[in-house]
Amino acid sequence: MADADPFMLHLYAALAEKERRLISERTKAALASRKTTGMKLGNPTNTAEAAARGRKISIREADRFAQTVLPIIASIQQSGITSLRGLAIALNSRGVRTARNGRWQVSNVRNILARQSEVQL
Repeated sequence: MADADPFMLHLYAALAEKERRLISERTKAALASRKTTGMKLGNPTNTAEAAARGRKISIREADRFAQTVLPIIASIQQSGITSLRGLAIALNSRGVRTARNGRWQVSNVRNILARQSEVQL
């Protein structure tokens, strides 16, 4: 939408927000309806197992992401940039995105560097 003017962008954003709100309301109403009919929502039988499995997957994915980003951080550090803020700025300027496709902040860099000893390069 390179040719969209600010007014059109505002309209698109307003429509997207309205749709998000309507989806949320429909979902909440459907869940409430199911709950009033006595249907049990969720699966309470294996919450500890599911949480443990989820943690393992999250750790594995974080390690995998760190393996791809740590060499980039190392090359930035070799160029003389060593502060967390400087590393975040350099990653952003290179177009490197965080694991959740966001922009780098000091805390993201700190977390990746803390993971460095746990990840085998």
